[in-house]
Amino acid sequence: MRIMGLDVGEKNIGVALSDPMGWTAQGLEVIRRQHNDKDFARLQEIIKEYGVEKILVGLPKNMNDTLGPQGEKVLAFIEELKARVDLPIQTWDERLSSVAAEKLLIQADVSRKKRKQVIDKLAAAVILQCYLDARAK
Repeated sequence: MRIMGLDVGEKNIGVALSDPMGWTAQGLEVIRRQHNDKDFARLQEIIKEYGVEKILVGLPKNMNDTLGPQGEKVLAFIEELKARVDLPIQTWDERLSSVAAEKLLIQADVSRKKRKQVIDKLAAAVILQCYLDARAK
């Protein structure tokens, strides 16, 4: 089952995909947010092109397990996504996923400029890989 992982932010949407067996996650692209219709159209293209069967959306929670303003925005995004695609959509706690992605890029000696270009898709891959690992246990 191919799963699409999303890291939804105000400016970008990081997109990752699992392999067809659902074992590994790879960052696919960063969608620069423009307009909801364009953003969702691109997601629908990816779903069709790769045969996505499930969507996993990172849900940003506060360290005390509550939702802040960004978490509420992600939930609103999910509601609109549900109206546009007929696939199961699940959330996954994404706390510290961007921090983990940043550390990976620094360890790989990626320049600050390039990190900005790929951080969101790597964060989506981290979120998706954590989900895949937890599901495998």
